[in-house]
Formats: sequence, structure tokens, C-alpha cells
Amino acid sequence: MAIYLDSAIASEAEITKLWGWIKGITTNPTLLAQSDTPPEDTLKKLVALTEGPLYYQLMSSDKAGMLAEGRKAFEIIGSQTVLKIPATPVGFEVVASLAPEITCSVTAIYSAAQAVVAKEAGAKIAIAYVNRATRLLGDGIALVQDMASVLKGSDVEILAASIKSPQEAAASLQAGANHLTLPLIMLQAIATHEFSQKTVEEFASKGIGLNNS
Repeated sequence: MAIYLDSAIASEAEITKLWGWIKGITTNPTLLAQSDTPPEDTLKKLVALTEGPLYYQLMSSDKAGMLAEGRKAFEIIGSQTVLKIPATPVGFEVVASLAPEITCSVTAIYSAAQAVVAKEAGAKIAIAYVNRATRLLGDGIALVQDMASVLKGSDVEILAASIKSPQEAAASLQAGANHLTLPLIMLQAIATHEFSQKTVEEFASKGIGLNNS
């Protein structure tokens, strides 16, 4: 299992790099637009701030443009590249073309059937937008369960995105997701619990350790 930072802000990547438990970075066009540098410069900064994968989502809509964009992203990012390719008919064609040379994920999957097509096209990661699927379909966790069922026994892993609470993050993993990607505020949230802090404060008030012995 891996937990990723969902951001294109270099300062946020610098923060999570220090934590030691964030394994990569995912971006999308909206997140890249929030950066104060051009996309190419942003990607170069981000790849230098992680030893893990850096996800880039294609914006072109036609096959030729998507192929060219995917290869350009690989030139910038290198071996850490994971392309995010939309779950559309042309997107699946692009996956089938690029998967032999670049690691591909399929994003915006809303059905188990699309997850099957992603697998057959050669994708290594199937991305579910959990909270968005709950809003659009009624149950994003059930979508993850259905995807996990049809992908069982394959080498395709599920990345859960669009997570809005620690409970939703845990439920996604329990439903069969292999990985999570979360914005900085959600990463901080899953690492925090009020009772943990209270317990630490109680020990500190009554105990003794090496630094104060």
C-alpha cells in the first residue's frame, strides 16, 4: 500500500517529503493550474521532491495529441512517470498504445466494466474518485468494491482519490483499494486523532523519559 500527496504545489511536496511516509505525488490539470510556474517547470520541481511515482494527467482530447503529450511528460519526468489517462474510448486506445513504454493509469472510472477495459488495455492502476462517485452514483465505496472484485487476481491496483474524510479513506482501503491519494489537509487529518493527543499529554504530565531523567 502507498499513500500519495495529491497536489502540484512544491511547498506542500517539501512538507510531505520530510514526513517520510508519503510515497509519491499525483497531479491533475486543476492542481497544475494552481501552481505559480508553467506545468513543465512544476513537474520538474515535483519529481525532484519525491523518490516515488509522479502522476501526470493528459489534457489532449484526440489520440495523436494524447500520445504526444504522454511521451512529452515522460521526457520531463522520466522513469517515475505514471500517466493518468481518462476512462473514455479514445483514452483506452491511448493506454493500449503507451502502456508498453510508459506506466499508465486510467482515471475517472465509474464502473467495474471500465476497470476491466483498463486492465485489458494494459493499465497498471485504476483510479476511483470515491467521494465524487458517491455524489454521482450514490455509493463510491461500493464502486471500489466492484472494481476490486473484477480486478482480483490481476496485477492492476486501485488508487482511491477524491477522499473527504479519514473514515472515507479507511473505508476505501477496506473495500479493496490498494493506494490512497490525498491533499495535504487530508494527509494531516488521517495522521491525527484528538484522543491520541490527549493520551500523549497525560503521559507527559505524569511520566519521565530520557530527556528529563
